[in-house]
Amino acid sequence: MQELIPTYPRFSPKDPNMPETIPQAIKEDLENAADLHQRASSDYEKCVEFNKLMSDLLGRLEDAGCYKTADKVMSILIDCNPKQGAQCDKAARIGDKMKKFQRDR
Repeated sequence: MQELIPTYPRFSPKDPNMPETIPQAIKEDLENAADLHQRASSDYEKCVEFNKLMSDLLGRLEDAGCYKTADKVMSILIDCNPKQGAQCDKAARIGDKMKKFQRDR
């Protein structure tokens, strides 16, 4: 008789409709990122700082199992490409995403 080997889901079996529990430190950094982005569109150094903060937050969110929020951060990072000597051509688009992101949380 063949023995059945149990299989386990690859990811945590959380209910996708259940709200994520984002650690407080990450919530605070997400707020800081939103504030930083408002000042970053015409300041290259602030833009780079925003990009680095969002990249760091992406990893921390994934480590915390907050995959929906991590996906939203990733969609913002896809559009965020700091260029020295040039004003951000996607600042309005990223700003809209950040506002929607804050509303949805």
